[in-house]
Amino acid sequence: MNKNTILILFLLLIGGAAIAQNSLPAVELKTLDGQIVNTSTLENGGKPIVISFWATWCSPCKRELNNINDVYEDWFEETGVRVIAISIDDARQVYKVGPYIEGVAWEFDVLLDTNSDFKRAMNVNNVPFTFLLDGNGNIVYKHNNYAEGDELELYEKILELVN
Repeated sequence: MNKNTILILFLLLIGGAAIAQNSLPAVELKTLDGQIVNTSTLENGGKPIVISFWATWCSPCKRELNNINDVYEDWFEETGVRVIAISIDDARQVYKVGPYIEGVAWEFDVLLDTNSDFKRAMNVNNVPFTFLLDGNGNIVYKHNNYAEGDELELYEKILELVN
């Protein structure tokens, strides 16, 4: 092989690794009604997706998602964004998720990661942890923890993707 062929193969290998790092790993999660969802199939018809890891015992998580829920209808109408909340409550605590969501009436999807398999696969160390994916499923933004108003920064990033 000549030097140009080796260089091209190397660049393809590096590019492929970069793409693999930015896409979602394949992990099976459950919906609240027990349906199995493979995370590698999460999509939104070419529009952005927000994935937020949370737990019922995490006050900042609930504040963040409650604040997003307050504006979610407007966000969806303007950008088509889909929000998916991933509960990391374990098998002993997962029974609290459904009643909590019913009580706050979240309008977005909720998936259960009771073994933290998806959390580990996404290298999430603590919650809340939020990812923004572009319309092709590439991770374009991530944010750990929550302070009042962080959802506004997230929305700005969503707007950048759709404009």
